[in-house]
Amino acid sequence: MNPFLIVSMAVGLGILLVGGFYFLVYYQHPDDRNEAYIPKFVVLFGFVLAGATVLMFPLDVANNEGYAGCQGYDTEFCGGLDMELLWSIVFILIPLWVFCLIPFMTFYYEADDGMLMAGTVYSPNPVKRSRLGEALCYQIFVLMIVGAFFVGLYFTLSDAEIPVQDYTASQGIGLITADNAFTFPSLGGGNSSSFKVNMLVPMRPSDEAWLNNMEETGEETIVLQVDIPTFFANLMAWLGWFLFALFGGIGLAALPIDLILAYTNRPRVLDPVEYAEIQLNLRERVNELVEVGEMLKIERDERAQIGLKGTLFSFDAERRKAARDERQALIGFKQAVFLLEKDTEDFKAATVSRDSYNPLIPYASLLLGLCSIGISLLWFAHVILYVFPSPPLMTFLNEYFVWFDQWFPLFGVLSVALFTLYLLLCAVKGCFKFGIRFFLFHIHPMIPGKTYMSSFMFNTALVLLCALPVVQFSQLAFADYGAYSEIRQLFGVQIQNLKFFSWFWESHIFIYVFMGLSVVTTLYLFCKPKDQAASGKELKKRIGSRRS
Repeated sequence: MNPFLIVSMAVGLGILLVGGFYFLVYYQHPDDRNEAYIPKFVVLFGFVLAGATVLMFPLDVANNEGYAGCQGYDTEFCGGLDMELLWSIVFILIPLWVFCLIPFMTFYYEADDGMLMAGTVYSPNPVKRSRLGEALCYQIFVLMIVGAFFVGLYFTLSDAEIPVQDYTASQGIGLITADNAFTFPSLGGGNSSSFKVNMLVPMRPSDEAWLNNMEETGEETIVLQVDIPTFFANLMAWLGWFLFALFGGIGLAALPIDLILAYTNRPRVLDPVEYAEIQLNLRERVNELVEVGEMLKIERDERAQIGLKGTLFSFDAERRKAARDERQALIGFKQAVFLLEKDTEDFKAATVSRDSYNPLIPYASLLLGLCSIGISLLWFAHVILYVFPSPPLMTFLNEYFVWFDQWFPLFGVLSVALFTLYLLLCAVKGCFKFGIRFFLFHIHPMIPGKTYMSSFMFNTALVLLCALPVVQFSQLAFADYGAYSEIRQLFGVQIQNLKFFSWFWESHIFIYVFMGLSVVTTLYLFCKPKDQAASGKELKKRIGSRRS
């Protein structure tokens, strides 16, 4: 077993644990400081699991980088790590966190906050239960839906059709070397002049050289039922791609642009006229949002007390419409409050808190923004040059990583880790950016010292759902660099050839959406770079029209 890989795993997990703990302490709200210990445990190890998932790809590559030099195929994993087992553990832990621990902790935490037991438009006269009982009821319902969905799909769509090529030697060419080691991952053997080559085992350079002397005589298919962890990984990746294609594509453009804007909009000295105008604007926005908050509270209390009247059909339709309107108003209110707090902090940094403000922060944002622009452009160019064309126009980043490994192996691994982790950051940024511009779901920003556990758990679930799409995208984008990795065989062969799902993977439909949204977002943010708060007057008018 390679001691370097063991040390790398230990150091990586240690960094993730320390970083996750610091991240949790730095961002948590003071109200949660001495409470919600179990949700904090779920969040901490959820972030560690997401980070470990994307970092396992470069570890997998490092573990199998000597595959081409292994003597024979009796060595299952040349670096000494059973990556197939490690990937199976990850494939099980991610759905456990996403569908079991995070939902249960969310229900329990919200019940503790009084949200599930209060009367709402959905349930005007609720039956109060204990927090644990309330959370268990919701969790059992989630598990029933997820379990039925998974079991049904596994027994109908778990067969992978693996292509097998038939080859025939024009002259008798022995397939055994002097040390009796097979030179082909073939189904034939000995000195036979015909044999089969499948995609389940990667070929070494010597094998590919042999193929130049062979004639392909046909193709057939092996039907293989994938195991439960691998199929669940496929299903989680497929579901996660809907989120990652949307949020990751937006974040690939929004992350560098917002970092640059943080520098260009840095606090500066205000003259008396600017000071008075900004102060007056903030005061007016505060007063408007206080009124909106009071109106929302009164409306919710009234609906909880009297419910909605009418026939069964009209009652359902009216209740759904009222719930939708109430939800949209609440989302707009939260978005306006968040932007008001942000503008207030910027105003304080330029006035009363000017002496304590760190002037290096904008320049750090500028540096990170320039680095982000470079990484986003490299990802965009790599997809255009390597992923979309068949065959690729050039290996691009693959060649750079291989060159780095030859010079100093650690740099190549760290480079792959940087590019994969960057995609996760883009997904989180894209989710927040989309939520703050379009009022379709509640925003969950990560604000230092002001983040509640509900926002932590939402972002943890989002990161975990996007982790496997990031791994799948990375193994496809860096196929030459990770040709001998175990995840390449799982995602690039078994999952790639699963019934129904193969169309999504082979046509690159998700990647096209990902890249298209990145371009559209770039153009959109150049036209409208500043986040605009929902109008307090419009919110009051909307709420007032519903109550009249």
